[in-house]
Amino acid sequence: MWGSGVSLKQIARVAMILAVLVISACSTVAPVEEPIDVPIDIVIVPPAPAVQTIPPLKAPTPAKLPPVAIVLSSGQPAYADVARELMLRFKDYSVYDLSAGSEPPVSVLRAINDSDPGAVVAIGLRAARSSVAMSTKPVLFSQVFNYQDHDLLTDDSRGVSALVPLEAQLRAWQEIDPTIARVGMIIGEGHEDLIAEAQQAAERHDVTLNIQIAHSDQETLYIFKRMIRDIDGYWLLPDNRILSSRILKQMFDEAKSRHIPVIVPNESMLKMGAAISISTVASDIADTIVKVVRKIQEGDLQQVPPLTALSESHTQTNEAFFKQRSAAHALMRDTSRGLSQ
Repeated sequence: MWGSGVSLKQIARVAMILAVLVISACSTVAPVEEPIDVPIDIVIVPPAPAVQTIPPLKAPTPAKLPPVAIVLSSGQPAYADVARELMLRFKDYSVYDLSAGSEPPVSVLRAINDSDPGAVVAIGLRAARSSVAMSTKPVLFSQVFNYQDHDLLTDDSRGVSALVPLEAQLRAWQEIDPTIARVGMIIGEGHEDLIAEAQQAAERHDVTLNIQIAHSDQETLYIFKRMIRDIDGYWLLPDNRILSSRILKQMFDEAKSRHIPVIVPNESMLKMGAAISISTVASDIADTIVKVVRKIQEGDLQQVPPLTALSESHTQTNEAFFKQRSAAHALMRDTSRGLSQ
């Protein structure tokens, strides 16, 4: 295999060199390490708890309203409208109209007591007086302004205000007629709480309020004729002790001649010359009565205030009055300019 020129000695030398190289290469290869046993922590995760869905809280269902006896002083619309609204809210009710004339109030109240209602709702003064005097059940009256004259507030009776809150009335008045700054009011005796309410409302709305007490319709007219010279609006309250149809006509005529707006609690008075009516709402009266009846049902009559306030109102304006006043003011301005030139 080898050429003739290569000696055995050379072959031996080459073999020795190769052996050295192989040994050297082996010494540079990294040794294979033995595997090391590393302890493993086994963590057992408990299963997640089941998610519970909590249903939303439901408002408690109101208790069924008790039976009521609805007593009307007469069938006039102001009373009948409230009675109709009450019949929509109570499932168990009886209606008695004292103006029907078939039975006297004492017989009507005897029948009501025998029927054992949860409460008696009296609408109007005659119904309120009869019910408070003769009912053996709690009485709630409405549509009565001079309640204090007839001792209608007792341990077993309460009332609903006959008026829209005075602050709300004045606010609505100013929204319609921002020029109002000096307001007059005449009222009979016994309405100290109402007078205080009116004064507070006037202060909140930056209005100067002139309140006078009268004892008769003739005195009302006398005070009104003197007062109207110094006011730019008159606030009429439904005090029939100091008002009459004759006096009202003269007051409206006087206000019209001076272009003084009169605010009234009944829209029917707009035809007489009033500028704005802010009246109660039959549905609001009925809702308020229901709230008080629920208090009676729960045994909380003593927690009910003597008069519960209303929260809604119906406002209507006499556009003819405001047009006439605007025309009169424009004429006065033109006349004043002509005189100054």
